[in-house]
Amino acid sequence: MEGNSRFIASAQTGPHEDLPALLQRHLAHPFRKPVLDYNRAAFAAAMAAHAAFDPAAPLILDAGCGVGWSTLRLAEAFPEHFVIGVDQSSDRIGRGKPLPVPANALLVRADLVDFWRLLAEHGIRLARHYNLYPNPWPKIGHLARRWHGHAVFPVWQALGGIVECRSNWQIYIEEMAWALGVLGGRPVAVEAYATDDPLTPFEKKYLASGHSLWRCVADLR
Repeated sequence: MEGNSRFIASAQTGPHEDLPALLQRHLAHPFRKPVLDYNRAAFAAAMAAHAAFDPAAPLILDAGCGVGWSTLRLAEAFPEHFVIGVDQSSDRIGRGKPLPVPANALLVRADLVDFWRLLAEHGIRLARHYNLYPNPWPKIGHLARRWHGHAVFPVWQALGGIVECRSNWQIYIEEMAWALGVLGGRPVAVEAYATDDPLTPFEKKYLASGHSLWRCVADLR
């Protein structure tokens, strides 16, 4: 299945003109949707695993980890950290990985919207926060479904850390960089990205399909 990924098609030709107003509205009105019990249980399990490894270990969140390749790679790259990979699909989490999962990593099935809020609610700060190839929702009317347009996005400010987002849609990264710049109070650069060592299956597939890759990195510490 390598090398057959379709290019993103969108009528949008630049950052969405409604993003500034949408983000300001979300900053002014915190997201109040009730947290579901299964996400509280997943969060509690993740915190217990972190404490069992080393309660003082810095935390890395691999948000939307999919099959978890990136989570395992990050755990290898940062052996003194504890890496939590979160995805809403139990099917994705359960397949496509070498076993066992290293002691400094955990794969969790949970809704990120709730998981992010639970981290913030408990005053937990992240060392690093990865958002690798999230669904770009490229239709113009889908802005509020992109993470930087979602009502939960301001919670990232409380989580802090080094935030890295990658996508094969330049506009998504331009929007994300601008929004992270608002949270962090400083401009965030957009850069073309190339690698010979893909971190996720999507990254590998996009490269094989000839896509350009983009990323932004923000310091919210």
